[in-house]
Amino acid sequence: MAKFEGTTVVCVIREGKCAMASDGQITVGNTVMKHTAKKVRSLAGGKILAGFAGSAADSVALLEKFESKMDEFKGNLLRAATELAKMWRMDKVMRQLEALLLVTDGKSLLLLSGSGDIIEPEDGIAAIGSGGPYALAAARALAANTSMDAEEIASKALLIAADICIYTNSIITVERLG
Repeated sequence: MAKFEGTTVVCVIREGKCAMASDGQITVGNTVMKHTAKKVRSLAGGKILAGFAGSAADSVALLEKFESKMDEFKGNLLRAATELAKMWRMDKVMRQLEALLLVTDGKSLLLLSGSGDIIEPEDGIAAIGSGGPYALAAARALAANTSMDAEEIASKALLIAADICIYTNSIITVERLG
């Protein structure tokens, strides 16, 4: 099964602005298969950002399910995320999906997992994927010690992660809100 082994996605909300960024690397085993994958998307007419990490097919399937929940609950991010998490946890087929989602409306930031977790970080910064811990640490340090905006922090955090994590590259895609 092909996985987004190299996925790193980071989201930063700061001073009314929001940026979600991802690297472009897809790794299968010990081989880089693609350098320019797009793992962050703008949804709901540009009102929501979503990023994913995990198996390629599983991630896209979850993203589509999240989009349909957003439609069903008329753009209510928390309600859509809660209903997706319940469905993901309880459905036999969905329970097998190996992926994580980061979703934001620029105010709330949520990390969703297949075990039913919906985590809202206290500081408006979250990261997922192979290089996620590196990007998260870098983003928190930059937010605490610089006046950089959300986009600059997300981009720089990914570049720092790419210097450390062999599964993360420096070809970055950024989506913005606000």
